[in-house]
Amino acid sequence: MFHLLLLVPAAAVVWKLYQLARHPKDAPLRSVTLCLVTAVASYPFALPNAASEASMSADHGAGKIAQNVLLLGTVYFLMCFYLYSADEQAGGRRARREAAVVVMVAALLIADAATVPHDVFAGSYSTADMTIPQVAFFYGLAGAYLMYALAIAGRWTRRCARQSSRPHSTGLWMAAVGLSAMAAACLVRGVMILIRWRGGIVPQQVTAAVAFFLAVAIVLFVVGITYPAVRTRITSARLWFRHRRDHRRLAPLWQLLAEAYPDNVLKPCSDDPREARRARGVHRRYYRRMVECRDGLVDVSPYLAGGEDEDGLLDLTPEVLADRLRRAVQRVEQGTPAPRHAMPLAISDGRDQESDVRQLIAISEALSSSSQQPTDRGEPVDADHR
Repeated sequence: MFHLLLLVPAAAVVWKLYQLARHPKDAPLRSVTLCLVTAVASYPFALPNAASEASMSADHGAGKIAQNVLLLGTVYFLMCFYLYSADEQAGGRRARREAAVVVMVAALLIADAATVPHDVFAGSYSTADMTIPQVAFFYGLAGAYLMYALAIAGRWTRRCARQSSRPHSTGLWMAAVGLSAMAAACLVRGVMILIRWRGGIVPQQVTAAVAFFLAVAIVLFVVGITYPAVRTRITSARLWFRHRRDHRRLAPLWQLLAEAYPDNVLKPCSDDPREARRARGVHRRYYRRMVECRDGLVDVSPYLAGGEDEDGLLDLTPEVLADRLRRAVQRVEQGTPAPRHAMPLAISDGRDQESDVRQLIAISEALSSSSQQPTDRGEPVDADHR
């Protein structure tokens, strides 16, 4: 089960490392990345591995110490994220003070563990002998610091969530719930340590339930802090696929107009190879084709009017306009002078760019559907008298 729960945090670490490589001076991003790295690094030490006596896993006392020290680092870097996000200069001073606290707690844990044989820390939290004062102090101190840091981070996260808009607020609320759940789990564990230190018995089912609850809370927190970025990437991917599809759907209209007006085809504004690569990107190709289609329609518009006035020309259906476009392009190729001034065509009722693109696509698809029909290459006739 732990191996499955590790997949999401591991993927988040890879993503944050990629972002940090692109923005190495971003202090909040660096804090989040270190928080995730230390959290994921602590997982292997929590897994039992009896196959090797020298293993640094949970079956070895040193592995247990390493696990808890890494968890201290996790919550410390989490606090640093909020400190740097609020005010990088003032946050840096507070982060140094908090660093002194976490180093002191880690030193106390190591010193405490050094006073007893390492095998007393072997195994899991549920099997540790809490009647040994050093063991109870070790788990109690680590849990107390974790609860302190998680509670503060959860409070700051809720404050940020109230001031944010979606999708950031959604991710922040998920992270806040995860942090609060982790703090609550630490509190419950603290009570369980006191009971066991005094010689009481905590049912194994309760211990297992709290451990699972804590693991799920960690995953919820990680999902929350990565949710806005993941959602943005999904939205970007959907936009990429839509632009790629619409670029292909505009091809019949673009090809017809590009043959009639080759000067409308936009060229890269620079000979720089990097600019040339950017020009081949899906979004640039899509917007370039849309502009070229729009310019071509304006240029060919004087040849499209039949018996109706200009207002009637704007009301033509895509099918009728496609038929007239073919005939108009024939006149352009024959060098016929423009009979009237240019005017915009295929204007949608909507005010957004996507509405206009849908009109262009409708004309392009009408051209494509009629491409198999024979076309009269002579003088055009009115579409209303075909």
